[in-house]
Amino acid sequence: MSKIWILALCASVALLSACSSGKKVTRIEADSVTDLSGSWNDTDSRLVAEEMINDCLGRPWYEQFSAQKGSVPTIVIGKVRNKSHEHIRVETFIKDIERALINSGKAEFVANSNEREDLRNELADQQGNATEETTHDAGMEIGADLMLTGAINSVIDQEGGEQVVFYQIDMELTDIQSHRKVWLGNKKIKKFVSQSSVKM
Repeated sequence: MSKIWILALCASVALLSACSSGKKVTRIEADSVTDLSGSWNDTDSRLVAEEMINDCLGRPWYEQFSAQKGSVPTIVIGKVRNKSHEHIRVETFIKDIERALINSGKAEFVANSNEREDLRNELADQQGNATEETTHDAGMEIGADLMLTGAINSVIDQEGGEQVVFYQIDMELTDIQSHRKVWLGNKKIKKFVSQSSVKM
């Protein structure tokens, strides 16, 4: 009886393996351009961030700031709001912006408000627990000169099996002390998505 049970179990495992063998996974480069659904994706996030930061740091305000201050600007990333029709992980887009800023070599940026809270908690914890030689002093933070904020909006136009998805990304850079906007950036993406009305 036990042999029959073992044979039946083996046959079940083999059947399950055969049923799942239709799935194929192929590794691709992380920075390759992919667009399967027409929705906002990692390629959009990376390319928009790089293009907008290049535009931002190439505008007249940058040379004026450098001439007046004699240093590169220090930027903090503020809120980037998702006002589009779909769920977009804004944190990924913000990280792409930070990466583009650092890689440009033309600006420095400081931790945002959420990150600063964690850093201040760590600093406070050091005061009573770390050795005197390794404890860092409070009140030594670098203040940002400018804040970068933005929003992602979208519009959908659909008829039958055809759809046009339009994204508009607006970013602005504001002087923290004067509240003067020094740069306004805009990037538009339009995607045409078509699908067969016949379901297989």
